[in-house]
Amino acid sequence: MLRLLVPGIVSLFAVAATAADSPRQPNIVLIFIDDLGWKDVGCYGNDFVETPRIDRLAAEGVRFTDFYAAGAVCSPTRCALQSGQNQARIGITAHIPGHWRPFERVITPRPTMALPLDTVTIGEALKSAGYTTGYVGKWHLGTGPQFQPDRQGYDFSAVIGGPHLPGKYRVQGRPNLKPGPNQYRTDFEADLCVDFIKDNHEQPFFLMLSPYAVHIPLGAMSDKVEKYRRKSAEQKRELPHPVYAAMIEHCDDMVGRVVDAIDDNGLSDNTMIIFTSDNGGLYRRYDYREHADDTVADLAPLKGEKGSLHEGGVRVPLIVKYPPLSKGGAICSEPTITYDFYPTVVELADGELPQSQTIDGLSLQPLLSDPHTKLGRDALHWHYPHYHHDRPAGSIRERDWKLIEYLDGTGDIELYQIGKDIGETKNLASGRPGRVADLKKKLQAWRQDALARMPIPNPSYDSARAAEWWSVRNGKPVDSDNRKRFPPTEKDQ
Repeated sequence: MLRLLVPGIVSLFAVAATAADSPRQPNIVLIFIDDLGWKDVGCYGNDFVETPRIDRLAAEGVRFTDFYAAGAVCSPTRCALQSGQNQARIGITAHIPGHWRPFERVITPRPTMALPLDTVTIGEALKSAGYTTGYVGKWHLGTGPQFQPDRQGYDFSAVIGGPHLPGKYRVQGRPNLKPGPNQYRTDFEADLCVDFIKDNHEQPFFLMLSPYAVHIPLGAMSDKVEKYRRKSAEQKRELPHPVYAAMIEHCDDMVGRVVDAIDDNGLSDNTMIIFTSDNGGLYRRYDYREHADDTVADLAPLKGEKGSLHEGGVRVPLIVKYPPLSKGGAICSEPTITYDFYPTVVELADGELPQSQTIDGLSLQPLLSDPHTKLGRDALHWHYPHYHHDRPAGSIRERDWKLIEYLDGTGDIELYQIGKDIGETKNLASGRPGRVADLKKKLQAWRQDALARMPIPNPSYDSARAAEWWSVRNGKPVDSDNRKRFPPTEKDQ
């Protein structure tokens, strides 16, 4: 009898030992800053704003030089991240609800007003793989309660509305989650994330932190503002705006607190941390008369800004730290884009990609292991058929070549060799007709595949009134002279 039992006992011990030795699924934390420009932090060349925690993250992970937001404004990129698709497939091609210029050359398509509930989000895919999921911050993918993160695969959801300063923001529908009386918004968002990490450290989790910073209206705590005001005076420089610089440092503090929480709970070696932005930076904030208000930042050497398909509108920082795969301090110049996160983390979690929707992204894991490798992708595509800080346009980047095609009836084309001209200073379209024709054909074929919605000629076009902005919400002209101005850019604690 004993001889029969021993093999069974040995087998049980072997199974237990194997289970104990096998690593659990890694945790994933995705930090998604709002409107952070490509060169707004130290490790990307900013020599003014102090971002030691973000810079340390880059020193311990992989820094991507040619990473792109899927959209030139927030909602499209958020749609791409949640769906793993280029947002043109869903129709969220403008920020919800979008802008309206009724007398321009073309009528622009209205965006889909919420992420469809039948979309399998990145949260749902990871939840199916056994993850506890959390979402903190800005959502902007539908306003109704049925379209919030808790209906899209997130176990913990804290959608926060309102600007940055104490007393100006709140958690929507969660009166039990209240910030301190003098608490800056990123500090509160960090609190929620620290608690989520502590509460879920014993099982694999996915946490997305999406602060409203560094989006306008500008607002920061006075101690940081005064520090950068003094620094500006000492260095005799005008940009970045001292309040904007302080907002970036607030984000750095937030990143530091999240990283510390991961360390404090013994999770550093088994956690992927992703740090990026939803679109390019802002050069100036504008009122609806298109008059410049405060100048925010210097985006040089990039051309354009948020709302444009030039590099300043879509090229953004990306840092990925994952010790099992990546070597600290590595730099990757392979072109990559927001919807690559979806297959990256689902593969990492040993999950399954949904069969019900096209996944446009490619896993970044090969680049984490070898930053000098190439992905098997022909091109990156953008579709932004809306008026914002530029005209309606589409774009394609095929390795070093980038074409921008304006969709406002003018037929204007721009062609740049990005590898040699990151600032898009030389439009080569007139001298490269073959390259232009080839890229236009490929861009058009991609639009047809994605069923991208296009502008149409406007029978009410009026060149004298073309610059007028009308409200999508009430269908009336925006009264610029009586419009409530942005709040003051500076305020004491």
